[in-house]
Amino acid sequence: MADRLTGIEVFVRAARLGSLSAAARAMGMSSTMATRHLAMLEARLSTTLMRRTTRRLSLTEAGIVFLDRAERLLSDLDEAEAEAMAGTVAVKGLVRVSAPAVFGTMHLAPLLPVFAANYPDVSIELGLSDRTVDLLEERWDMAIRIGRLAESTLIARKVADVRLTLCAAPDYLRRRGTPRTIEDLGGHDCLGYTLSDRMAAQLWFFGRDGGVPVHVRGPLAADNGHALMTAAIGGQGLLYGPRFIVAAAIADGRLAELSLDRPVMDLGAIYAVTHPTRYRSAKVRAWIEFIGDKLPRMAQDW
Repeated sequence: MADRLTGIEVFVRAARLGSLSAAARAMGMSSTMATRHLAMLEARLSTTLMRRTTRRLSLTEAGIVFLDRAERLLSDLDEAEAEAMAGTVAVKGLVRVSAPAVFGTMHLAPLLPVFAANYPDVSIELGLSDRTVDLLEERWDMAIRIGRLAESTLIARKVADVRLTLCAAPDYLRRRGTPRTIEDLGGHDCLGYTLSDRMAAQLWFFGRDGGVPVHVRGPLAADNGHALMTAAIGGQGLLYGPRFIVAAAIADGRLAELSLDRPVMDLGAIYAVTHPTRYRSAKVRAWIEFIGDKLPRMAQDW
């Protein structure tokens, strides 16, 4: 049994660190011994888990699937040992979190010092990208998703509401006038977001269900909401986007919120999602509970 666990730990560490030699150093054994343990594990499973060359190590399809279960097994073992020794489950280790770039920068990053103070033995790796990551293949523990979730096997927890708003700088409105109807948008400069799966840069949707399309045009389209907010504050045009990006600028008067004859589209919500086959360890549960407590309060200002 000890050899089985050692082989599994060698495999997991090699996958995490990128090489068998690095795994061997971390475990205090020779590279030859680490290679032998991995070979025994693969022989026992009758499959190849890793492809090794002189330059790189990569997981096979079977290795990708086995890695998730192996990490779960070792995490269970760590927690069981900690519980036996201390009478409670230890909350420690690395949590890999993927989040949209602007939301992560504006609203998750400020929470990290507070989380660290509460859980000093947990470290966070925050990946900021507006693309939809593959949680299992890219080995993220959880991700923040914003909007309406597509049908999937992911486990989702709603953590906060999110809504759209239409806004512009007071200077822009003085120069160009204030739109009152969706038809008025055709005569305005509109700033478009290029990565939305529900709105094109030149096609905005209104009505709660998004059933009223409006063709727009403008001098700028970008794949980053903060860049569009900066342009809007500078008077470059109208911005139609999530209120969590512009709430502070609206509150201090740099942007003015607008109402038209049709309501803004219902954008959905903010969710914490995890893969159904990835075990929610104590550290992941602690992080999700933490943001599940903090973000709804912050969202009251959005």
